[in-house]
Amino acid sequence: MQIVSSHYITSSPDYEKCPIADRPEYAFIGRSNVGKSSLINMLCNSAKLAKTSRTPGKTQLINHFEIENLTGSGKRETWFIVDLPGYGFAKVALSSRRRWEQMIENYLRKRENLVNVFVLIDSRHEPQAIDLAFIDQLGKWNVPFILVFTKSDKETQAVVSKNAKSFLNKIKESWQFLPQHVVTSVIKKTGRDKILQLIGEMNQEFKDK
Repeated sequence: MQIVSSHYITSSPDYEKCPIADRPEYAFIGRSNVGKSSLINMLCNSAKLAKTSRTPGKTQLINHFEIENLTGSGKRETWFIVDLPGYGFAKVALSSRRRWEQMIENYLRKRENLVNVFVLIDSRHEPQAIDLAFIDQLGKWNVPFILVFTKSDKETQAVVSKNAKSFLNKIKESWQFLPQHVVTSVIKKTGRDKILQLIGEMNQEFKDK
């Protein structure tokens, strides 16, 4: 897949105010500071598409980006990337946290063109309960997802492999089948081609429905 263009569309306070659901859509979510905006920018070859911040909880709305690409046959297709607020941030008011959680749940359960959720996991750490709980919730809601292990360049390959394996083993305790997963590095662009390949395949399935 060759990305031709990518640009910011709008930020919405709830799913009902999102753009018209007329094309496939892929949401990215994870704990705060997991590298979500940086990953989106890496996928689109744009350093400034999604705003990055060191401040947890900076993303507070449903942020839509329109992506255009060329397929292998040379055809152009467009789709949405959605940057969702992170979960697990501590330094926000309880009322704000609940509002964001409800906004995210409504979006994930009711957005009709949402094809897949990419759940970002920091590969530098051992399995975190909050990530596992969020994945279990997606399962209860029947929301399809793919795991993306981020920041693999910031630890040794042995540590990254160990943490990813431990996380998948934790999932095995309550899931019959393991989800797909991709290990990524924004610096080395590791995993970029794999994620874009998966999106290309899902775009085709969306069109074939």
